[in-house]
Amino acid sequence: MPKQPVIVAAGGTWVVRAGGAVIGESSRAIELIEAASEIEGQGMIFFPREDLGMAFLESSETRRASDALGPAQYFGIVTAQGLIPDAAWSYETPPEGAARIAGLIAFDARRVAVEEV
Repeated sequence: MPKQPVIVAAGGTWVVRAGGAVIGESSRAIELIEAASEIEGQGMIFFPREDLGMAFLESSETRRASDALGPAQYFGIVTAQGLIPDAAWSYETPPEGAARIAGLIAFDARRVAVEEV
């Protein structure tokens, strides 16, 4: 059985930007730290949907599964320059130990800017 990740409040205010636009800003972000990297600040930031401009996100056909978190639904990000495919994802039904991230959205920090402001 895979080790469960550590899930904590990210603290501070976090922003996600893509294609020159602010996609969202949140002071309620959650940080997921993989079990292999239990160093705070090394995790993935998840944003509540209410704090995102959901009009920028387009549901994708892509579905992938994580051993620790279950299936993920992917989203493309619509920008003035075009679509950034599968740049965001959400675990709708993670296992009990990761329930805090259910329905929240994470972003690929290699393809968009995810920063504490």
